[in-house]
Amino acid sequence: MEENINLTNALKKYFGFDTFKGNQEAIIRNLLAGNDTFVLMPTGGGKSLCYQLPSLIMEGTAIVISPLIALMKNQVDAMRNFSEEDGVAHFINSSLNKSAIDQIKSDILSGKTKLLYVAPESLTKEENVEFLRGVKISFYAVDEAHCISEWGHDFRPEYRRIRPIINEIGKAPVIALTATATPKVRMDIQKNLGMLDAAEFKSSFNRPNLYYEVRPKTNNIDRDIIKFIKANSGKSGIIYCLSRKKVEELAEILQANGINARAYHAGMDSATRTANQDGFLKEDIDVIVATIAFGMGIDKPDVRFVIHYDIPKSLEGYYQETGRAGRDGGEGMCITFYSNKDLQKLEKFMQGKPVAEQEIGKQLLLETAAYAESSVCRRKSLLHYFGEEFTEDNCGNCDNCLNPKKQVEAQDSLCAVIETIIAVKENFKADYIIDILLGKETTEVLAHKHEELEVFGSGMGEEDKTWNAVIRQALIAGYLSKDVENYGLLKVTSAGHKFLKNPKSFKIVEDNDFEEEEEETPVRGGASCAVDPVLYSMLKDLRKKLSKKLDVPPYVIFQDPSLEAMATIYPVTLEELQNIPGVGAGKAKRYGQEFCVLIKKHCEENEIERPEDLRVRTVANKSKLKVSIIQAIDRKVALDDIAVSKGLEFSELLDEVEAIVYSGTKLNIDYFLEEIMDEDHLDDIYDYFKESTTDKIDDAMEELGDDYTEDEIRLVRIKFISEMAN
Repeated sequence: MEENINLTNALKKYFGFDTFKGNQEAIIRNLLAGNDTFVLMPTGGGKSLCYQLPSLIMEGTAIVISPLIALMKNQVDAMRNFSEEDGVAHFINSSLNKSAIDQIKSDILSGKTKLLYVAPESLTKEENVEFLRGVKISFYAVDEAHCISEWGHDFRPEYRRIRPIINEIGKAPVIALTATATPKVRMDIQKNLGMLDAAEFKSSFNRPNLYYEVRPKTNNIDRDIIKFIKANSGKSGIIYCLSRKKVEELAEILQANGINARAYHAGMDSATRTANQDGFLKEDIDVIVATIAFGMGIDKPDVRFVIHYDIPKSLEGYYQETGRAGRDGGEGMCITFYSNKDLQKLEKFMQGKPVAEQEIGKQLLLETAAYAESSVCRRKSLLHYFGEEFTEDNCGNCDNCLNPKKQVEAQDSLCAVIETIIAVKENFKADYIIDILLGKETTEVLAHKHEELEVFGSGMGEEDKTWNAVIRQALIAGYLSKDVENYGLLKVTSAGHKFLKNPKSFKIVEDNDFEEEEEETPVRGGASCAVDPVLYSMLKDLRKKLSKKLDVPPYVIFQDPSLEAMATIYPVTLEELQNIPGVGAGKAKRYGQEFCVLIKKHCEENEIERPEDLRVRTVANKSKLKVSIIQAIDRKVALDDIAVSKGLEFSELLDEVEAIVYSGTKLNIDYFLEEIMDEDHLDDIYDYFKESTTDKIDDAMEELGDDYTEDEIRLVRIKFISEMAN
């Protein structure tokens, strides 16, 4: 009977849609025919309809296994809207009391309920299995099926138990659905659910309307994000951070800068969390700052941007999170801030996990790094990762395609790579192959006696960055492949063997440069990176004039980085001046007026548009530590004791104290200096700073000689700045 059902009528009757999207109809027909079905459909492609519609048509109750309580509630509400009967859909999870569960059971037994959502944990409970054995099951749907695989981005061990439980409850067709899965994960899912002969329906992973961009993560990331949101004001967006602490800090900073943002993470009390989620869905809130707990199954079609403050642990996670943008086919900007340091941190988090899990995690991180650093079209890289080929050379909607890099011929380099992989019997990963090419005698290389190979050192003329680019792009071009089962060993494909026999042109683009920026130290002189060099030199002249007049070294007034910031942000009032790094209220009052006058005049004469709304107002939280340090010094607590009580290294405490005095607050640390320092020493260092034109520690150490330690010099410099400048 199911063969002749008019599905389009059913679709119109139950859901009000006129036509199916993509593969939906074929998937539903396959399931109605009683076959196992495997569905790979990117976020926003209409996965849930693939089990909702057949459940309404078929006899019995469909069981949907889903890991997310928020999603279940969301979908049950939606189903009830489509039907006059409230009992048509229910969910069972840990949040329900006994009488609610009794009501659900009676609805199921009376045949009202067509769809029952269960968390895998609830499915395995003895009493639920017992109850479901007496129910007519139409089919089982396993949603978010990638949770089965350790290679997926969201592995959940309880998902591994689904098949045995299904066998206990009673046989019925299984439909497994996921929005992201690499070829490896697909295999895992089908093996584990015992559905190797399932029909597979795969939609393209290409979302042409999404714009992908990766930016280097610098110390100005907060300012960059504020600037971006203000340029897109009124649009809905999600910002993902890895830690709950960062989520809360960033949400506060955005609010302080007049952006309508709220936080969302699993550690918040559920009332606030729900209120924030609903506010976002109802457009009372523009921006949600969240951990990845947010957005699963959130069906908001008009999210216009997704920003990753930290790069995710895997490309699957990245694809799924960016996929929450532009579901309506409209604009969707996906901006990611990347620093290799973040990946190193993520790798550290894995220590202590089982070795196999660490290996998998490391592989996933390497894939993420390759994606971020490569200058190849982002779409090409992403789709290749998911086993799909993107044939166009320029997608026209990612940073790498809009600013293409010059291509360089790498035919010989690719030959060298292929020869090396063959020489080590296709048994090693990329970083090892690069070590051999560069002739590095690492312990591993020596252990395998590979320094004796002919190819050893054959690539010494190039940097490892170039070799990385060759290998990454040869993988995309199909000359090499990675053995995923064995954590990324490189293999040469038949196309690769052909290439070696008969080389042809192979052009690559150099990787993007994500050299680490120096961490921000308390502002001290650095090479000028001011946006307005003319103003910068005028500010330096003014500082020199004041330093002569007041008889203090120039850096006592403002340090170079403060002047650079002034020549970038153009502060024209004392209040604005205090937003400049290294300028506190005291300094602004004492020296600021003349600087503001000069900047204002310069802006007027040159008709400069001031970006004054880009002042990043910081949140007072940062200063809690500073306030408590100031109070402890007022109480004359020894500095080394303060460091211990705050959990800081002594040098980190000095960083904080320097930042305090450099921005204009007076601190008296004589009580501590008298205790630990020789008086003559102290005077020598103090006199040095009086005479010197620079406050750099290295210069002082060179000038004063080996009798003085770095800590002593830093301590006296703190005393000097505090007395002279403040």
